[in-house]
Amino acid sequence: QADLAESGGGSVQAGGSLRLSCAASGIAYSRSCMAWFRQAPGKEREGVAAIDSDGTSNYAESVKGRFTISKDYAKNILYLQMSSLKSEDTAMYYCAAGDWGQGIQVNVSS
Repeated sequence: QADLAESGGGSVQAGGSLRLSCAASGIAYSRSCMAWFRQAPGKEREGVAAIDSDGTSNYAESVKGRFTISKDYAKNILYLQMSSLKSEDTAMYYCAAGDWGQGIQVNVSS
């Protein structure tokens, strides 16, 4: 069973940046597909970005060119670098790898 712990959320003004981290344990980290999801109030949870075991990444159209997903294999940490943030990026962000993290809030004010 995966143990996933997100950090790095908070409040930022539109146009700003944040980096989310997800410390992972209990999984075959180097062989795992990992992803970030988000859920805004009143909306369904949606995929934001994913990274395969070979390092191939995929992004939702709404974040392409602004967000970057990456893995630190030495530290077993998944990152989501978010830049040029918009108010519509406000949501609870979740790390996923066969299981869910507890989520972390990101608020972007315009």
